[in-house]
This record gives sequence, C-alpha cells and structure tokens, in this order.
Amino acid sequence: MGFGSYDESEQENRQQSDDEEGEAVSVHENDHDGEVRFESDADTDELISELGDIKDSDD
Repeated sequence: MGFGSYDESEQENRQQSDDEEGEAVSVHENDHDGEVRFESDADTDELISELGDIKDSDD
C-alpha cells in the first residue's frame, strides 16, 4: 500500500463518518444586521486615562 492509497481510503472513511453524524451546523443561523451606538459623557483623554489605570492594575 502506497502513501497515496492510504490518503484516498482515509478521505473516504472521513466522508462516511461525516455523513453519519447528522445535520451540519449553520454558522449564519444567528447573523444580525444593525448597528451599535455608545454614548458617554467622558472625553477621550478621560477614557484613555481610565484604560491606563485598568492596565496598570492587571500587572
């Protein structure tokens, strides 16, 4: 048995196993269209400062 024949038989076995497992999972089942908005009273400098504090506390 050559390497090529092993690959072919392994591929056939995998396809049969996949068919027996049932339904495939739909990755688009829960797709959503829309937009997200976030409003804050803090300005950019305040948010960056807070992010720096959070990063420092993780160390």
